[in-house]
Amino acid sequence: MSTNDLPASEGFLFFERKQCDLPYYRPAPEGFSQTGWIIVLIAVAVSFVVLGLAQQQFHSGIAGFIPPLLFVLIPLVAVAAVAGAKAPFALFRPVGLREVGLMVLFFILNYIVTIVVGTILVSAFHPASNPAGDMVATASGVDQVLFFFWTAVQLLGEEIFTILIFLGAMAGLTRVMSRNLALCLAALVAAIIFGLVHLPTYQGNLIQAVTLVPIRIVLLIPYIITRNIWTSTGAHVLNDWTTFGMAAYAGMQAG
Repeated sequence: MSTNDLPASEGFLFFERKQCDLPYYRPAPEGFSQTGWIIVLIAVAVSFVVLGLAQQQFHSGIAGFIPPLLFVLIPLVAVAAVAGAKAPFALFRPVGLREVGLMVLFFILNYIVTIVVGTILVSAFHPASNPAGDMVATASGVDQVLFFFWTAVQLLGEEIFTILIFLGAMAGLTRVMSRNLALCLAALVAAIIFGLVHLPTYQGNLIQAVTLVPIRIVLLIPYIITRNIWTSTGAHVLNDWTTFGMAAYAGMQAG
């Protein structure tokens, strides 16, 4: 029996939501065709390039929302073009108390992992600072407030970026291995790519980029549990806003 024939209660990892499967990864017509995945993954790559280029032009005031909005919309439009206007909504589900609880839980877990990894990194190497932290620390009052809203949209984009890569890798891997092994390897692939695209952020420091892999895997788990991108986005926002809030506070104290 293939994974496509498995009932919803079978063939899943123990922590996954049992009522429904992950979207898109099964062969067409349930999921995307190979051509569809090529289109979606190209759009994911394009959205990341557009984000970087747009941030050079729009980085203050209301215009600061343009880069992250493009980052969010480009891959979602590609998903809609491949599978229909309703297809992007498969990533988004209602948020209840369970989802909020998972956001907080994985924020705490991820922050612990971040502190541990950061401590090891600082003690063994000379890590580069995150320019986003420097930006919020030196921003004016209005831009400092807007920065948190810009980053919330961008973090949603990062979740879409990572999850579509994860599902695309899973679509390919399930052709040659069991679903659960494919899921684990796809999560690793997505996390590695997430780390590598942060190389420019950390001035080409490969070791620092690699340390993002376990952090990204922790943030991906809430999505795998709930099939709800809002859950992983919420944990990601809480994590980064805490870091940025500390940077902003340090900037105010220094000023």
